[in-house]
Amino acid sequence: MKMPLLIFLLLSLCTLNAEAKKLFKYQDEQGVWHYTDKPPKTKQPVTVRPLKVPSKQMVWLEHSGEERKPQFYIRNDYAGPVEVEIDFSEQENARTTPALPQRFVIEPGQSDTIFEVGDIDETRSWGYTLKYRYTIGSPLAQYTAVESYLPPIAPEASFQISQAFGGSFSHTDEQNKYAVDIVMPIGTPVHAARAGMVVEVEDDFFKSGTNKAYAAEANSIRILHDDGSMAIYAHLELEKAQVYPGLKVTAGHLIGYSGNTGFTTGPHLHFAVQVNKGMELVSAPFTFMNREGKTEEPIIGAWLQGVKAPTR
Repeated sequence: MKMPLLIFLLLSLCTLNAEAKKLFKYQDEQGVWHYTDKPPKTKQPVTVRPLKVPSKQMVWLEHSGEERKPQFYIRNDYAGPVEVEIDFSEQENARTTPALPQRFVIEPGQSDTIFEVGDIDETRSWGYTLKYRYTIGSPLAQYTAVESYLPPIAPEASFQISQAFGGSFSHTDEQNKYAVDIVMPIGTPVHAARAGMVVEVEDDFFKSGTNKAYAAEANSIRILHDDGSMAIYAHLELEKAQVYPGLKVTAGHLIGYSGNTGFTTGPHLHFAVQVNKGMELVSAPFTFMNREGKTEEPIIGAWLQGVKAPTR
């Protein structure tokens, strides 16, 4: 009797994390060059170079139970919820309970059993292949921002907006349609625009340029708000994140420093509010609070002024 072939095809990964790696190079007293990925114990001058590392998967489809009736569950390594879509890519005499395709919202950690696989006719051979994809965040079919955001800069700071909603250079897709680019030098403090929980931190990228290959290589911090929306702060400085996944922050909290990483023409902060809509991250319009306590839509060329976080 043919037993099932279990192959899991990962079709789509939203945001991925990578572990920081460095190459340490030095020459010993005898003139021999040494290369290592760990800080060497030497008094000789050491050259350090960042290394690009493979992305790390954050959501896994796993199974347990009997071989002829496996039970499947999800392991979510993000600090916030994800939506996972699962379906057969191939099936022979196989069925699931509940029937696929299905979408599941999975909180951080390991879920309970979400479905079982079995044969339709136990006298026949059977086999199947599963595929799945996921998007960070709980699904929000309808979303309108009702809370104004603090400018993500220090209260005394002031920086110019170089690209606003619908910007023609890089704000043409749904994820970035309502994003804002704020020109600022590398190393400028970046502050949380709204209270929430840090769900993702990218801190290990070091390259930048206008090649589209750099689009997924921007250091960033993602913060989940209590209404299910998420703020993304991107192009941050290498290894300068001041927060970690699972940390709760208040509005005005120092979270990192601006940089020039990823798809960029120069140093700036990219800020957007995003939601999971139909298994896709889409940006949503928002307003900034000004120093007079009024709300303003970001406009290209305008000077954005920092605002002190209100005390509660």
